[in-house]
Amino acid sequence: MIANVTGLKPGDFVHSLGDAHVYSNHVDALRKQIQREPRKFPVLRIKRSVECLENFVVEDFVVEGYDPLPKIEMQMAV
Repeated sequence: MIANVTGLKPGDFVHSLGDAHVYSNHVDALRKQIQREPRKFPVLRIKRSVECLENFVVEDFVVEGYDPLPKIEMQMAV
């Protein structure tokens, strides 16, 4: 969105996790998840240009090609 407002080209999204951990009751579900074949990433399309970030509305965004895999049940870990 910021690239759209500033006239720059979008680039890579980089995300870092600081305190990632796995609870013992999630191990089987996570093993199932990492055995899945990934699907193609969806594309976020922005329908219009705006001058200010606050001027975006939900209708300005379209997600194309979203094809999620079925959910994997996990118990809440507390």
